[in-house]
Amino acid sequence: MSEQASNPHTDAMQELLGIIDTLLAPEGCPWDKEQTPLSMCDYLAEETFELIEGIRSNDPKESMEELGDVLFILLFLSTLFERAGLFTLSDSLKNTTAKMIRRHPHVFANTCFEDRETLLDNWETIKKDENKGTNKKHVFDSLPKGLPPLLKAYRINSKAARNGFTWQSDDEVEKQLNEEWQEWQNALKSGDKKSSEQEFGDYLLTLVEFGRRKGIKANSALDISNLKFLRRFQAMEELAESRGVDFSELDLMHMNALWEEVKTTE
Repeated sequence: MSEQASNPHTDAMQELLGIIDTLLAPEGCPWDKEQTPLSMCDYLAEETFELIEGIRSNDPKESMEELGDVLFILLFLSTLFERAGLFTLSDSLKNTTAKMIRRHPHVFANTCFEDRETLLDNWETIKKDENKGTNKKHVFDSLPKGLPPLLKAYRINSKAARNGFTWQSDDEVEKQLNEEWQEWQNALKSGDKKSSEQEFGDYLLTLVEFGRRKGIKANSALDISNLKFLRRFQAMEELAESRGVDFSELDLMHMNALWEEVKTTE
């Protein structure tokens, strides 16, 4: 009987875990041996953002490389936790497997839901049941404190809506947007910087909710606009250079002319 074929994904992960063991061995890397789960947090965040950039840039090669870097950090963390006697990678994976099965009864338990909203309501109910007996007693206790503000605003609005706390119609949200805009304008006129900042934040929070209702994630939408601006600005600089013009010497009128020219070529 022939031996069962090995799984290439499992083999690759075992090889990487072996690399990590070598790095953390007594004769391994001095820097790696000094790391703790806490010290690795910033590296995890940085690598994750680089992966997101690769994905949003539609760059498969970059995405492949950054995905590997994120997985390395995660496996490195799991090894540190295991060596500290806290939990193993297997513990973590089994926990998530059980959680996904539990939260998808419509897939694994032949449960039927009338629509997507009912399905999502059931998801929230399951999560609440899971949190019983834990320190997560309130709706937003599971919201990561380190989320970027725009992403956090989306999650706040989404979770509030899942718990029935939101406007009943899009028209009501638009009305609230107009009110928040006017409150911001009044704060600006008053010259109160703190009040202006607060009212601007209120407007943004409401705008994020309006976008969510339309199927738009504010964080992703803004990132797309950021990338578009950077791409166009670089094209302006390159266009000026191709014409022998010092871009830094251009006035706003000529910059705007280049901007419009760049837009027509996209």
